[in-house]
Amino acid sequence: MLAKLFDWRHALVVVQPATMMRWHRAGWRLLWRIKSKSGRPPICADLRALIRRMANENHLWGEERIANELLLKLGIRISPRTVRKYMPKRPRGQPRGDQCWSTFLKNHAAAILACDFFVAVTATFRVLYVFVVVEHGTRRLAHLNVTSHQSGQWTLQQLREVLGESHHKYLIHDRDAIYARHLDTSIRALGLEVLRSPIASPKANAICERLIGTIRRECLDWMIPLSEAHLRCILRTWRNHYNTGRPQ
Repeated sequence: MLAKLFDWRHALVVVQPATMMRWHRAGWRLLWRIKSKSGRPPICADLRALIRRMANENHLWGEERIANELLLKLGIRISPRTVRKYMPKRPRGQPRGDQCWSTFLKNHAAAILACDFFVAVTATFRVLYVFVVVEHGTRRLAHLNVTSHQSGQWTLQQLREVLGESHHKYLIHDRDAIYARHLDTSIRALGLEVLRSPIASPKANAICERLIGTIRRECLDWMIPLSEAHLRCILRTWRNHYNTGRPQ
């Protein structure tokens, strides 16, 4: 009956036995690929998120350290190669194991001071230099003073006044000519480690730069100082407002 409906002779294909065996093996491979799951099963989403968080918050840790921490602290046994699979990729150009600048600032914020100079002009077009020191941990304006002739000795005296009542370990400043080698040596003698920001990189000292912008926008853009004493009085009054009355 089927032969009357379909001419099966035209559907016949003559093949060699080796071809038949190859088709048979391919069919078995396809069958077992469908029936079995290849590779290790993926870990849960919470563990993947934990691995990424540990890698982001601890840039010096590799996959071995993260796997050991998970086993020791949480009792989670996982292969270091599996940890490496879910770790975030490092930015191009950043050495492996290097602690980035933002991580250093975050980890040592309570021990960091940052300082910088900016210029203010009086009503008689006299140029004055304002020196500010800010604490990274609290964003508090630790010190502020005005001078018409900036010098290394004057700057060092301002830092002595700040360090008399603080326990900081690091000082960030830019590469201005005022911060000469002998000034950095004197600062280290006070117990501070000097961190010089890269050339033309104000973002490396972003908190101090932001503070200077705030002083200009909220104070000096609204008042014209008449003299050095007047400018000092204005800024010290504003400093009390910044540290106590203004939200950080």
